[in-house]
Amino acid sequence: MQLNSPEISVVVPVYKCCDCLFELYNRLASVLSSLSVDFEIVLVNDASPDESWDVISQLAASDSRVKGISLSRNFGQHQAITAGLLQSHGKWVVVMDCDLQDMPEEIARLYATAQAGYKVVVGKRKVRQDSVVKKVLSRFFYIVFNNLSDIKFNRNLTNFGIYHRMVIDSILACKEQSRSFGLLALWVGFRRIEIDVEHSRRTRGKSSYSFMRMVGLAIDSIIAHSNKLLVLTVKFGLSMSLLSVFGIIWFVARYILHGTTVAGWTSLIISIFFVAGLIVGCIGVVGLYVGKIFDEVKQRPHYIIETTTGRGVDDDK
Repeated sequence: MQLNSPEISVVVPVYKCCDCLFELYNRLASVLSSLSVDFEIVLVNDASPDESWDVISQLAASDSRVKGISLSRNFGQHQAITAGLLQSHGKWVVVMDCDLQDMPEEIARLYATAQAGYKVVVGKRKVRQDSVVKKVLSRFFYIVFNNLSDIKFNRNLTNFGIYHRMVIDSILACKEQSRSFGLLALWVGFRRIEIDVEHSRRTRGKSSYSFMRMVGLAIDSIIAHSNKLLVLTVKFGLSMSLLSVFGIIWFVARYILHGTTVAGWTSLIISIFFVAGLIVGCIGVVGLYVGKIFDEVKQRPHYIIETTTGRGVDDDK
């Protein structure tokens, strides 16, 4: 932490939300000023195709407490969060979305709760203001994730929360390519509490998370945080082998007792295709993990900064 660091940093990844940014800034400035603390707002443009960077530049030019970072391409929400975390210097760091579904007014409650000795205070949506499809997909994702990973995650939790600098530094010390912020915050530990927060309905734009993108995030998160898929693959293979042994014993016993062979070309072919499909599937699971290793050993940066607003941004990060 730098000398004269602010008490609170707010890190916001920005994508397709230029219409929200002025209101977001005004509400953040109002809430943080009411807390009578020094603060900074770090806005990370994740190569948004709209005019988001122009708005961020205007805000930074009018208020030195606003930092603007623009990435060279769309690296993804969690990589953008990482970029913002590295550029933040506050004792406490608030992470939130830019679409105003995370309500800035809740920061006061998060900060007050943190003063009771918690290192992490995370918002839990009392009523989730999303489409039915997104709710169903989210529920399915967390059921699968919680059963296939070593981390149990409440589907009503958000990234929206306040985190002590010690927690942020611990998260940044994790160098893996998979940058699911909420899962990393769970993994590093520290004393945490989850409190109910209001979740606002989206009034502008739409979510950038398509169905296929959510599927990709689910697969990436499961593989990055658990080897249970590999364990299940081994168990399933052993179970199939055991069943085949029982099948052989049954066929032999039938031949000895009745002197007949088991006919059935169709059933044989179906069995072959079934087993072949299982083998290919198992190889595919192993391939996913090998691909994850391939991504890690390349040691590429999590993001590339194209430009900054030039105010208070560390060029060496």
